[in-house]
Amino acid sequence: MEILNTTLLNQTIVAATPLILASLGGLYSERTGVVNIGLEGMMLAGAFFAVWGDYITGSPWVGVLFAVGIGMGLGLIHAVLTVTFKSDHIISGTAINIFSLGLTGYLLLVLFHTHGSTREPVTQLPYINFTALERIPVVGKFINEVFFNHTPIAYIALGLVILTWFLIYKTPLGLHMRAVGEYPEAADNMGINVNRIKYFGVIMSGALAGMAGAQLSIGVLTQFVQGMSSGRGFIALAAMIFGKWKPFGAMWASLLFGFGTALASNLQGTNVAIPNQFFLMVPFILTMVVLAGIVGKSIPPAADGKPYEKENK
Repeated sequence: MEILNTTLLNQTIVAATPLILASLGGLYSERTGVVNIGLEGMMLAGAFFAVWGDYITGSPWVGVLFAVGIGMGLGLIHAVLTVTFKSDHIISGTAINIFSLGLTGYLLLVLFHTHGSTREPVTQLPYINFTALERIPVVGKFINEVFFNHTPIAYIALGLVILTWFLIYKTPLGLHMRAVGEYPEAADNMGINVNRIKYFGVIMSGALAGMAGAQLSIGVLTQFVQGMSSGRGFIALAAMIFGKWKPFGAMWASLLFGFGTALASNLQGTNVAIPNQFFLMVPFILTMVVLAGIVGKSIPPAADGKPYEKENK
């Protein structure tokens, strides 16, 4: 019971932030009918390029821009392969994951002349903290310790949940996205440019996954570690499915998985006579349990993963 404290809740938000961003990215892609299991590779590439951009300029915000840029680039590649050339979505996403793993390992050697991880720490993203809140009776200290002392990306992620909900359900663009993801033939007949909407969704997916990677490398740490995405892209996909392809659902699911990750991390420091490897399995076991119980009840967009061939008139 000693680990159930404000530190655990704070760490839950830290662990959930990249998952929220990546799951929102997956939502943008799949809402427009493109499956994107390449989120893992996009996160990994984003993590590396965030460090590189930070390293050569001294600005973590330039690093974030680098991360978003490489994510958009990989998203564009995925869109070209799946939308224009009608390649299998799973194969394309898997190729991006493998490519990103090889690319980051190669560039780590070429640009930083090292293996495994960067040696010199880069500038970390600033943390936002409001100690003045602790003056509020009863709840002030709790609010400050749990909801503050985070990077700006954490608050950007929460803001993007609201923005994504508004875009999808309250704007013409969101209506077009839902139409393309559900019934692209009807959307095409209404004059909607189906391919353009798909490109938008997949590129946005890459941008958010890249930002998630930046949070891992220059938000939580100050270095790049090879393979540091560690399956988070797949966990984000699980969060998206658990959240039923809805922004707030994906956020709550990401917080659940983030809690599992934070709990596993804290359990490693206890005197429980269980090997640490079992604690590290907690987030992935939670992912499998959730998917086993919910995937059959979640209905994806009807055209998700299906290539669209424009009818000749």
